[in-house]
Amino acid sequence: MNRTYDVCIIGGGASGLAAAVYIKQKNNGISVAILERLNRVGKKLITTGNGRCNITNTDEAISHYHGEDPAFALYALKKYGNGAIKDFFFSLGVPLFADDTGRMYPLSLQASSVVDALRFSASALGVDIFTECEVTDVRFGEKGNVLKTTAGDFTALNVIFAAGLYSGGAKLGCDGKALGLLKSKGFKTVKTTPAIVQVKTENAVTRQLKGIKVNAAAALVIDGNEVRSEVGEVLFCDYGLSGPPVLQIAREIERRNGYKLIRLDLMPNKSINEVLNLLFDLKKVLFYRNLDEYLSGLLNKRLGQVIVKAAGMGLSQPVSSLDESGIKRIAGIIKNFEFKAISTAGFDNSQVTAGGLDTSAFDPQTLMSKSFKNVYAIGEILDIDGDCGGYNLHFAFSSAFCAADSIIKGCCYDKA
Repeated sequence: MNRTYDVCIIGGGASGLAAAVYIKQKNNGISVAILERLNRVGKKLITTGNGRCNITNTDEAISHYHGEDPAFALYALKKYGNGAIKDFFFSLGVPLFADDTGRMYPLSLQASSVVDALRFSASALGVDIFTECEVTDVRFGEKGNVLKTTAGDFTALNVIFAAGLYSGGAKLGCDGKALGLLKSKGFKTVKTTPAIVQVKTENAVTRQLKGIKVNAAAALVIDGNEVRSEVGEVLFCDYGLSGPPVLQIAREIERRNGYKLIRLDLMPNKSINEVLNLLFDLKKVLFYRNLDEYLSGLLNKRLGQVIVKAAGMGLSQPVSSLDESGIKRIAGIIKNFEFKAISTAGFDNSQVTAGGLDTSAFDPQTLMSKSFKNVYAIGEILDIDGDCGGYNLHFAFSSAFCAADSIIKGCCYDKA
């Protein structure tokens, strides 16, 4: 059986659902089908933002985006800024609000409400959703693109590739098969690696500190050069390090060669001289205590004890015995606590995949392939990835709307 549509969207995630709903909102006469390989749409979206769905951000700077050519995303992001995203979701019955960091969430603080709004709207507008429908091959043609799937063949004038890549793993429908399919058809790709992901380090120390959180500046250092630094809550784990700043800087770990370190500044608001002066002052007032209590007023007690031992001193040693060199070693560790980075925690644990389809093969205003008419790619499958904070979903939605605009214009012309 061959089904025919104006638009077939491969992938029922954030960008695919948004594109389908937007098209039907603007022109309900356009026939749209979503082809989803899992048994339901929106499985990955429901896990975003720790289940709260961080949709966009009030800070719209392009510096939050990465790839071989981050500027590719500029047109879509400017045309459909956070205000447009907010209006779209309000039209689905999902008001958004911004927290004090600029991150924008649904008022419900439930990702499930976002998925339901997109799913119910798609259904109400007449979008046909085919689940457990995996695309195995595609033949591109100007008079129609033929998609071979596990649920039969589909023919569509327009095809949107809205499939994810690898982050979250196959259980969330993220196996990269769509990327492999397009690569086999001649599309250029950029190396894919995990991004927004935890870091595995030499863990003799982190295992001792498992579960402790500390506000710190985390920097990725490669061959002695600081690549990126972020400030926030760092979490010590049995395998290494996590927390927002670590997730942010992890992007380059598997994209670059060299000796890699994660360097923590445990007192980012103080200079090394301020830390030294503070430690000298504490020696004067705590002279009667042992070193196991020396840093308890500055840092988590267990963390302070690990630092004292790392500086080469015993916990039962009296504070009064500290000399200048000992205080300098402790201060040095507080400001530069280093961990050898071994790898990231992998695609299954990552929130985003860096790399994907080479954006030079697509028009940044329409997201249409430059080689194949009426073939589009949106969202994560493209070589554009954003920071934590709603940036990836924002690009998913804005790129979806740009592709939808192009299709609506083309369908109106073709049917005229």
